[in-house]
Amino acid sequence: MKVSILDVAKKSGLSVVTVSRVLNGAGSVRETNRQKVLTAIKELDYRPNAAARSLASGRTGIIGLIVTTLQDSFFDAVVKELNEVLALHGYFLAVSISAGIGADENHYLIQEDRVDGLILLSPLQEDNYIVELKRRGIPYVLIDNQHPENDSYSITIDNFKGGYAAASHLLELGHTSIAHLCGQEMFRSTRERRAGFLKALEDKGLEPYEIVHGGFEISQGYDAARRWLSGGKLPTAVFAGDDNIALGVVNALMEAGVRVPEEVAVVGYDDHFIASRLRPRLTTLRQPADQIGAAAAGMLLKRISGTMKRGGNVKIDPELIVRESTFSG
Repeated sequence: MKVSILDVAKKSGLSVVTVSRVLNGAGSVRETNRQKVLTAIKELDYRPNAAARSLASGRTGIIGLIVTTLQDSFFDAVVKELNEVLALHGYFLAVSISAGIGADENHYLIQEDRVDGLILLSPLQEDNYIVELKRRGIPYVLIDNQHPENDSYSITIDNFKGGYAAASHLLELGHTSIAHLCGQEMFRSTRERRAGFLKALEDKGLEPYEIVHGGFEISQGYDAARRWLSGGKLPTAVFAGDDNIALGVVNALMEAGVRVPEEVAVVGYDDHFIASRLRPRLTTLRQPADQIGAAAAGMLLKRISGTMKRGGNVKIDPELIVRESTFSG
C-alpha cells in the first residue's frame, strides 16, 4: 500500500501541515520537528508525488547540479548526500558535468523552467554562471567556489585551517624539513591549503623544504618524490594537496625502499575512499561530505521557498584523521 503524507504525520506525531512545511523547505519549522519528519520519511520510505506538487506549485521538482568531474570520491560523496536530502523533500537531482558555461549561455540546466534551483560544485568560471542565474531568477548555491566575493550563497571548507592542521601535526611529530605539493593554482582550495601550511611553519620560524606546483594527480606526487630520490636528498615529511598526490609520493618512496613514516611521513587531503585502504593507511584531512551536502541542500531549499532573505556563507571545518603514514606507534 502506498505511503501517504498522513502516514508520515502519524509516524512523526506531528500535523500534516508541519510535514508539508518540512517537505517544502520552510524555515519556520523547529529543528526537532524537522528531524522527526525526516526520520519518519526515511523509515516509511515515503516519496512525495512530484507531479502533483509540480502542478500545485508551478515548479518542476528538479534541482540541477553542475560539477566539473565525477572521477573524485569526495565529489561522489557530496552528490550522494545531496541526492538523498533532496529526495526526502520530493526533488529529483539532475547532474551535468561541465568545465564551465563558456560560450554556451543556454546550458540546458539553466534554461527557463528546467530547474527550480541549481547547485554548482567546485565550479570553474563561476562568475559567468552567477550572472546568468541571476538574470533568469534561478536560486543557486555554490559549494567550494573559487572567488570569496561570491560567498553570499555558498558552502565552503576552511582549507586554510586544514593546511595549518596538516603542518602542525607534522611539526608536533618533530619534523622541520617539510615539503608541500600543491594542486592547480586556479582552485581556491590550493591557495588556502598552502597559505595555512606556510603560516604554521612561519609560526615556528621555519621555511618549507620545497613548494611544488602541479595538479591533483598521482603523477604529481610520484614525479616529485622520484626527483628528490634522484637528487639524493629527501624531506622528512610531505603535505600533499590531496590524497591522489599523497598516493603518488608513497608509491615512489616504497618502490625505492624508503619507509613511510619512519623515514618520510606523508599527509594527504580529502580522505578519499582509498586513503584508509592504502598500506600504510594515509593520514589526511577529511572533508565531511555529508555535512557539506546537507548544508547546501538546506540552503537551496530555503532560497526556493523564499525563507532565506539574505545571503550567508556556511564554512565547514575539515578534520585531521591520523593514520599510519605519519605515526607508526
